[in-house]
Amino acid sequence: MNLELFDDSQNEYAEQKESAGKIVPLEHNTREQDREFFIRKTFEEDPAKGYELLFRTYYTALCSHAVRFVYNKEVAEDLVAEIFYNFWKKSLHEQITSSFRAYLFTSVRNKCFTYIKWEFEKIHNEELQDDLTSNLLLPDHIMEFDELYLQIEKTISLLPPQCQRVFIMSRYEGKSYLEIAEKLGISGKAVEAHISKALGILRKSLKNILFLLK
Repeated sequence: MNLELFDDSQNEYAEQKESAGKIVPLEHNTREQDREFFIRKTFEEDPAKGYELLFRTYYTALCSHAVRFVYNKEVAEDLVAEIFYNFWKKSLHEQITSSFRAYLFTSVRNKCFTYIKWEFEKIHNEELQDDLTSNLLLPDHIMEFDELYLQIEKTISLLPPQCQRVFIMSRYEGKSYLEIAEKLGISGKAVEAHISKALGILRKSLKNILFLLK
């Protein structure tokens, strides 16, 4: 599957897994520690500016990370925005002793996993709302996320080429049906049909794996 759009978030996901139990290059650690130190110092001097810096530093990467799991750009952005809202509302910069980056990426994975389970009716809507406002980290979801991550990658890679192209332009790039139709030289109804087909295949694929993970 050769999708350049996914490169950044794939690297972020790999780095998160790697840092959980393997040695990370010293240069990477130093760079990340310097960034974290600067963000923490900014929070100490002015929480509002610290929050703004944190948002500017991680928002795009977190959205790219989230969209790989919820296969919808708008949903991914909403989930990430909810995480940042809770971070600011609850002054989490005063409570988090680990790195902000680790906290944020773990939170995104937890939110995405909960959203996917909710979408396939594995949990009730009330539980979704509780989880979306929770700050608890769930490390036991790591293996489950590995399974979902691989299944989503595999399913999208197996879509027919045109169907895959349309789906990615719509769900990951956020393009309208009209924009896609003009770009690919096809009708709006063809775009709709491709997206409907891709979603049907994805839902069937993920429903099977979520049943096994339940």
